Amino acid sequence: MPGASGQVVIVGGGISGLSAAYDLACAGVPHTLYEKRARVGGVIETRVNEGCVLECGPDSFISQKPEARALIKELGLDSSVIGSNDRERRTYIWKHGRLVRLPEGVMMIVPSRVMPIVKSPLLGWGTKLRMGLEYFRKPGSPGDRSVAEFVTDHFGQETLDYLAEPLLSGVYGGDPARLSIQSVLPRFLQMEEQYGSLVRGVLASRAKEGPSGSLFQTLQNGLGTLVDALAARAHVEQAEVEAIERDAAGGFRVRATGEWVSANNVILACPAWSAASLLRPLDARLAGLLAGIEYSSSLTLSLIYDAAAFDGMRAGHGFLVPKKERNRLAACTYVGAKFLNRIPEDRLVLRCFFGGIADGAILSESDESIVAIAREELRVMTGLTAVPASYEIARWPSSMAQYTVGHTKRVEKIRARAAAMPGLHLAGNAYEGIGISDCIRTGRGAARKILSA
Repeated sequence: MPGASGQVVIVGGGISGLSAAYDLACAGVPHTLYEKRARVGGVIETRVNEGCVLECGPDSFISQKPEARALIKELGLDSSVIGSNDRERRTYIWKHGRLVRLPEGVMMIVPSRVMPIVKSPLLGWGTKLRMGLEYFRKPGSPGDRSVAEFVTDHFGQETLDYLAEPLLSGVYGGDPARLSIQSVLPRFLQMEEQYGSLVRGVLASRAKEGPSGSLFQTLQNGLGTLVDALAARAHVEQAEVEAIERDAAGGFRVRATGEWVSANNVILACPAWSAASLLRPLDARLAGLLAGIEYSSSLTLSLIYDAAAFDGMRAGHGFLVPKKERNRLAACTYVGAKFLNRIPEDRLVLRCFFGGIADGAILSESDESIVAIAREELRVMTGLTAVPASYEIARWPSSMAQYTVGHTKRVEKIRARAAAMPGLHLAGNAYEGIGISDCIRTGRGAARKILSA
């Protein structure tokens, strides 16, 4: 049951809500964070099975965005940060019945090295020639459009099918024909405006930045360590928030599991569709804008094998399956190769990804059916016939926000209407980024506004 009311109510116990609660706790501001599930962390969940550290959701954060690392340092966890094993940083793409290595020097969709592209069988000569000619493209400012339109304009359909779509599918689980280039890959849009050529833009960017460490970082014992450290400092109640009302004093009344509490500020750190449901009685227009943000669902399956019995292909950090080649499996990560010392030497773990905007139905399959689907597709792609010793499955319904064309303007309208309701704050992956650092930034930003008022 809900506990005593505080000045601030936080709805949602994912990394955004926990980050907000942490800053409020450090400042001594009374708060209550409501999470309807038995555990906090949202899509961040770490499990341990047969000595293997398994991530059920995201397995890392991007080191180029500082928010996650800064919070980790504040929590005293900096010594636990590890980077991906870049010595084995090989990724493969499933094409025409075989796994083809992704050429070195490719930044998402942009080649930065000539010979690896020239030698790669992943792309045809027409695409390679187009990539070379793209270097001479002049600057322009065509504005926001779909990722598909942007990529094909620069590099053609094959680059969209075998680079952009599979790489973005692992992040958003979305359709490039609908995703916004301005919201999903803003850096490339800026390069287009400044240089015209994305190739020239990437080369100039790398020359300025110089050498850097691992792009992907995590915590040695899993990202759940970060969740635990934040939860230990927050006032968390397991309860579902059912309604929010304005009170006579200009604050809020929040009903959680049948009981009403009062708050001067409310932080909605929940999915946009959930925030829309709660805000509809207060502002139908704001609720409509929030409801317009689409979501996709995902599922992860970690298959644990006896290393001595594993008879499949070892494929570096893993492989991606483009939509036009896909049955159900979208991607697979070789966990022990990507992050060292997380899997015992006598075990080998494959983390399989399913779902996305086109296959939400996979979440309704039984565990046994999902394992059978994964084993058959892995057999075809890698020759793996060994029986897994154990497995872990995590289902994430309506969890990944889709930044469709026009998302930036939609969020501007959402922020403006929310600002007209004093004491209301929005945080989470629905607005300005879906990564861990992005969510931390929105959560701490909400807390900062409250503390500075």
